[in-house]
Amino acid sequence: MSDHVELLQAMLDVEAALAEAEAELGIIPREAVEPIRSAARAERYDFEAMATEAAADGVLTIALVRHLTKQVETIDRDAARYVHWGATSQDILDTAYVLQLQRAVPGILADLDRAAAAAAAHARRHVDTPMAGRTWLQQSTPITFGVKAAGWLDALGRQRAALAAALEDVRVLQFGGASGTLASLDERGLDVADRLASRLGLAVPDIPWHAHRDRFARCACALGVTCGTLGKIARDVALLAQTEVGEAAEGKGGHSSAMPHKQNPVNASVVLAAAVRAPGLVATMLAAMPQEHERGLGGWQAEWPTLPELVSLTAGAARAAATMLEGLVVNETRMRENLQVTHGLIASEAIAMALAAHVGRSEAHRLVEDAARRMRTSGGTLGDALESDPAVTRYLSRAEIDRHLAPERYVGAVRALVDRVVRRSAGS
Repeated sequence: MSDHVELLQAMLDVEAALAEAEAELGIIPREAVEPIRSAARAERYDFEAMATEAAADGVLTIALVRHLTKQVETIDRDAARYVHWGATSQDILDTAYVLQLQRAVPGILADLDRAAAAAAAHARRHVDTPMAGRTWLQQSTPITFGVKAAGWLDALGRQRAALAAALEDVRVLQFGGASGTLASLDERGLDVADRLASRLGLAVPDIPWHAHRDRFARCACALGVTCGTLGKIARDVALLAQTEVGEAAEGKGGHSSAMPHKQNPVNASVVLAAAVRAPGLVATMLAAMPQEHERGLGGWQAEWPTLPELVSLTAGAARAAATMLEGLVVNETRMRENLQVTHGLIASEAIAMALAAHVGRSEAHRLVEDAARRMRTSGGTLGDALESDPAVTRYLSRAEIDRHLAPERYVGAVRALVDRVVRRSAGS
């Protein structure tokens, strides 16, 4: 969406469609349409020259109309009189941005679908692959990699739906003339709006929205949350790929100019960079919302570079995230090894719950906490420390202790959770 030629062509598309709609209604001569349509091709224009003029004019549309009119004059001097008939600069620019969103955001949605499909595959394949759950960056209780991937999938599904809804919400024509009353077209203004919207594949709003920016702001928020959602997944992957963890890695990592052994999580870095930058852009779009009367001064102009950059960032993040998940290599062996690094502490809740059935929750928590303290002081495993306490072995044998301390036994409802998310994602 940030490509200047694409913006220019979208604006020209609006101008051409406007001429066609007005000719159909008999407002301008039918003979004027073809010359305007022929001149409405971006390759005919020098965008940089127009941008220079726009610095003085205050808006790109004025320069575009000037150059479009000159181009039409070379084809048909009479037709040039009907360029931009009844419209205002903001009508053309806002509608062009709407068209660009309709063309750019579906690509983001497609990459989110790719990422979701990859997450679903991991969730199904690794539903029973045990690994350490981590809270506050410390090992907590066991989970499975399948349930972690299902969490990614669930979030991706929510955000895809939210972004698609925001895209539909902004699929609206902007056409109101100078102050939003369509006065220049007399009683034909609404008819032109209907025909123009139909030609561009857009909905017709009940009223022009020149200074009401909620649709663009909502779309910006959806893009920002998409970047944040993808960033969370990328952060997980980056942490799992740390050398000391080694539980997952990007299939094709990046290289280092100094260290031949490095395989850097490049796709994760792209996603995380977008997640860092997006909130500021969203904040700009929100800050630009309180615009003055019927045409904003400053706020509208602040949107021009901001929304395209946000779309571009989100597109890059979605593409990188999909590639990251599609190529993700899962190291089940390392996951199992890391489950053992605390010598049983990762299953402390499991053994406490087993004891609680006999002595109550508070006493069970105290007994296991004391055993963990003794283990840290004198070494060995949590099972050894528990076995040495008569208050524990009065209720649980060593075999029962070891059974409760087996990480893969304490993963709760992961199968049902994964199945529920995967089934919903598949639409079944």
